[in-house]
Amino acid sequence: MKKKDWTIPFTRPAVPHELLSAGFTPLLSTVLALRGIKTAAEAQTLISGGEELLCDPMLMLDVDKARERILRAIRDGETVAVYGDYDVDGITSTCLVTDYLRRKGIKCVPYIPDRNEEGYGLNCAALDTLKAQGVSLVITVDCGITAVEEAAHAAQIGVDMVITDHHECRPDALPEVTALVDCKRDGDTYPNKNLAGVGVALKLVCACEGESSKMLEMYGDLAAIGTVADVMPLTGENRFLVRYGLSRIAKAPRPGIAAMFRESGTDARHLTASTIGFSLAPRLNAAGRLGQASVAARLLMSRDENEAAALAKELCELNRQRQSIETQIWQEANDIIKDSDPQEPIVLASDRWHQGVIGIAASRLAEQYSLPAIIICLNGENGKGSCRSYGGFNLFEALSACSENLTGFGGHALAAGLNIRRDRLDRFREALAAYYRRHRPAPLPEVCCDLLITDPSLLSVENVRSLDMLEPYGNANPKPIMCICGATLESASEVGGGKHLRMRVRLGASHFECIFFSHTARQLGISEGDSVDIAFTPQINEFRGNVTVQLVTAAVRRHDPTALCSAILAGDESVNWAAAAYCPGRADFVRVWRAMDKDFAVGKDAADVIHQCIAGMPPEKFCLCLMVLRETGLLRSEDGGIYSSRCASISGKADLESTHLIRALRALA
Repeated sequence: MKKKDWTIPFTRPAVPHELLSAGFTPLLSTVLALRGIKTAAEAQTLISGGEELLCDPMLMLDVDKARERILRAIRDGETVAVYGDYDVDGITSTCLVTDYLRRKGIKCVPYIPDRNEEGYGLNCAALDTLKAQGVSLVITVDCGITAVEEAAHAAQIGVDMVITDHHECRPDALPEVTALVDCKRDGDTYPNKNLAGVGVALKLVCACEGESSKMLEMYGDLAAIGTVADVMPLTGENRFLVRYGLSRIAKAPRPGIAAMFRESGTDARHLTASTIGFSLAPRLNAAGRLGQASVAARLLMSRDENEAAALAKELCELNRQRQSIETQIWQEANDIIKDSDPQEPIVLASDRWHQGVIGIAASRLAEQYSLPAIIICLNGENGKGSCRSYGGFNLFEALSACSENLTGFGGHALAAGLNIRRDRLDRFREALAAYYRRHRPAPLPEVCCDLLITDPSLLSVENVRSLDMLEPYGNANPKPIMCICGATLESASEVGGGKHLRMRVRLGASHFECIFFSHTARQLGISEGDSVDIAFTPQINEFRGNVTVQLVTAAVRRHDPTALCSAILAGDESVNWAAAAYCPGRADFVRVWRAMDKDFAVGKDAADVIHQCIAGMPPEKFCLCLMVLRETGLLRSEDGGIYSSRCASISGKADLESTHLIRALRALA
């Protein structure tokens, strides 16, 4: 794995006074400002926006046709099938529409294909089976937008179809059905193009019911779970749906969800989107990955506490199996490429890998090697693959460009699935590599910090607690990543059986406890006493009545002064806010001046200057001293710049405190 690059904002964030005047804490106001929120009204909409954020479902293309056909099925007492996907979004969508139709008094058959035997999406054999059961209408949820052949087969056997989906469309190849509801269709006027599949399903039943409030109350929890699990942007309407759904779960969880919380040991008292994403969703997903999605569906629709408890126990066991299989696949995949230095998308295939779990392994490889990754499970002459992007590379467009080598594909820009014949693997790998070289995304830093903390008082309990107002966090509304630079690592100890790292750092006179999951000090190359940079998310830690701020660490490294020193030496005044923490005093100037012999010359670049820094002095302070000495004329060069400048004499005494740089730094300090 390569060394991670960091991006740290050294400029002072502009915080609108209106936010502070409205009562938002300094830290929350700063984070809001960084997210483009400038007024109190905008902040209130983000934090507590209500049902006014909901969009009219009738704006969706074909939803009127879908409504008419479904109401006819209800009126005539038809047998309807709800055909879903085996991930959490698909499972929650299936449960939502199935429950709605059953409450309307008609027979409704939920159908989720076996991931291992049938694969993703519609298949003709399943449609034949449903037809034999008396089904006259199939409603798809979270799938179907590319099912051209299957839709034609349904029409041939006399089964009507309403497709609801949220995946990318191919305008030149849309299935011909009674109604095709997908907010990504060309010509669709629905404002929110980022609904999850379960969001589209919710809008469908809202349209059928003729109002949204009742449907939201009944199914808001399912909408929240599916939206979070499918990593949809948590802004606008989606944010309201998730926030509302979380409140419903906290107040009155359905029996299956309550049982899952108990079985998994999840603390439901502090329910957040992260609770869904890291506790509930993986267990629901495990069922689909191992070909038993019906277990998760039965759990969510169960009204019996005893049945729910048994199903929750079964799901947790399936999740443990999933974790074991996933680790084995990832280790085998990593062994194949660990001695190489891949520069293009990783495409690996094996007959041994479990199809349902390869997506997670692909995600880990993509993160580890900073490249798109595709893992393919081979079965005879055919293979099914899971694709994960990295760095903004559009997988859907890439697969479209390489489609002549595939028998099928679908998904999003960041995650997709494909079908391929074994004999096309090499050609696909070459075609994808060539496409990647033509469309290689600009390199992104692996550690992107939103806010540099120069004043430790910003991390007070009150300030950090106020960030809870930004929940639910998720895609497009992530937890803010903050950083501290040049802190002293006072202690570091392994916890959790040696799996995690607990640290204590000091910044100025303030001390902070940190926790870094799945890392050790040896792996990070840091030791007690080191000056370190830490990227983190602050959180409140309550233990035995003691309330403190804990820094949940995202990355840590030995302090790297290069970026700030380079900006200081370039005369970039925008970084003075960050540099003010290193403002030198008279004693510092004396030390630097005395260290310069008659042949002293400032280095040729920032790295040279940092190497020249005198022992015990932060390089940033050393650079500031040099810049002040240059401003007074005590250092001069032919071009007037700092690099390669030499000591010079001036008439009179140098007034260091009156220099523009020192006055600017003092004002900021």
